Amino acid sequence: MRRLVALPCAAVLALVAAGGAAATNECRGLQTCVPVAGPWVVAAPGSEVSYQLACPEKYVVAGLDAELSRRGVEVTFRGNLGAPVNPGVTTSSSVVFFGRLLTQGAAATFRPHIGCIPAQGGGQRFPVVYEPVAPSTPTPPASTQFRISAGVHGYAARCPAGRRLIDATHAIGFYTPSPPSPSLLDRISVEQTTTGNVVKLVVRAGALSGVKVVVQLDVECA
Repeated sequence: MRRLVALPCAAVLALVAAGGAAATNECRGLQTCVPVAGPWVVAAPGSEVSYQLACPEKYVVAGLDAELSRRGVEVTFRGNLGAPVNPGVTTSSSVVFFGRLLTQGAAATFRPHIGCIPAQGGGQRFPVVYEPVAPSTPTPPASTQFRISAGVHGYAARCPAGRRLIDATHAIGFYTPSPPSPSLLDRISVEQTTTGNVVKLVVRAGALSGVKVVVQLDVECA
């Protein structure tokens, strides 16, 4: 049984699934809105996974929501500092979701949703008289997606010249109408290693029965 839980546009959002299904609310209250749905992202116990979802060109994120496959999945997102809390200030043209499983047991999944509005409708920052050290806007990770097929595959990404690797994470996403089954989740494993500024993935996949599966590699560089 799944539950769709609405996420207000705020810097930290927590979800716990329960009950029956409902429509997602990423466009609720927005007169002009383009909904964008991501895949079902695996949230394994004991670790946090990130997934970046982007609006079409010239749009900014104005609403967020998520679907959870079961209880115990927490979903948050990264928001920028600034006032007022608004599209174009708190959010930009993309948003990074963070998911983790708070309970024991098999892996669960979440599907992120964003509602996008034209960029000219977003907020803007206004100068102040005195600002000694303004906090910098968080730099979203460089995201690369790989379409997965059955077999063993190697992928790699690296930081540009002159920049160093801060962190790297990967996420597995399933483009299915409902949460992927445990047997489907078990058909894919990903091993991540780092050497210097290079991040490498080894993906092992069994038969996917025509399901579109992606692995997103997020690399943060300074």
